[in-house]
Order: sequence, then structure tokens, then C-alpha cells
Amino acid sequence: MRGFTGNIEDRIAIRERIEAYSDAVFRRDADDWAECWAEDAVWQVGESRAEGRAAIRELWLQLMSGFEMAGMYVTHAAVAIDTDVADARSYLLELLRGVDGSERVVSGRYDDRLRRDVDGDWRFVSRSYSVLQVR
Repeated sequence: MRGFTGNIEDRIAIRERIEAYSDAVFRRDADDWAECWAEDAVWQVGESRAEGRAAIRELWLQLMSGFEMAGMYVTHAAVAIDTDVADARSYLLELLRGVDGSERVVSGRYDDRLRRDVDGDWRFVSRSYSVLQVR
């Protein structure tokens, strides 16, 4: 997948979904974050995997419990839309402060599949996160 295909309105809506996800991370808002996901979604982050919105939310709460602060800055790399399904790739820089006071910077990549729901909203069906570098 390279570049951006599909109509501009859907591309903007997908971009906004990815940005809403990042915003919810910054705000530590589990409900807003969970709303980014389809009910039947799958999240793969490192060795952890969760299926279904409720399980994904619980995994996120577990992972976030180790951080006092998590900031996520996103760059959109590609979106390919086929009617009501889209694939997207984005890169991110995470600024993390652990509950123990440790700090680290992580760069990573998300490979996503999104689906338009019955209300016309784009939600993640799957997200796979790969760490590229840790400092």
C-alpha cells in the first residue's frame, strides 16, 4: 500500500479516527478510546492480543496503568479505501513517563484495517502495532 486512494471525505474521516485515538490516549479517556474500535475488532500490540471492544479496552487499561503520562504524535503514511473497508498505515512517536518516573521515547508503526459502520463512522477492525525504535 502506497499513498492515498479513495474519496477525500472518507480519507479525512479515517484520519480523524486515528487522531481521535491519539487524543484519547493523551487524555487517558478509556471510553473515548474504546469508541474508536468496532465491536468485533482485534488489537495486536507487541506480544499482547485482544479480540472484541471490551477485551481491547481492558488490555489498554492494563497497559496504561504502567504510565503516568503517554503522549502519541501521529503521521499518516497511507490510506487505501475500498467502499466500506480501508487499510491505513501511520507512524507515531510516543513520549512515555512510567509510574516509576522513567522516561522513554518510542517510534512505531500502526497497520490498520477500518470499516464503515451502519452510522457511517469509520472504526478500527484491526490494529497491529510494531515498535521501530526505543530511546
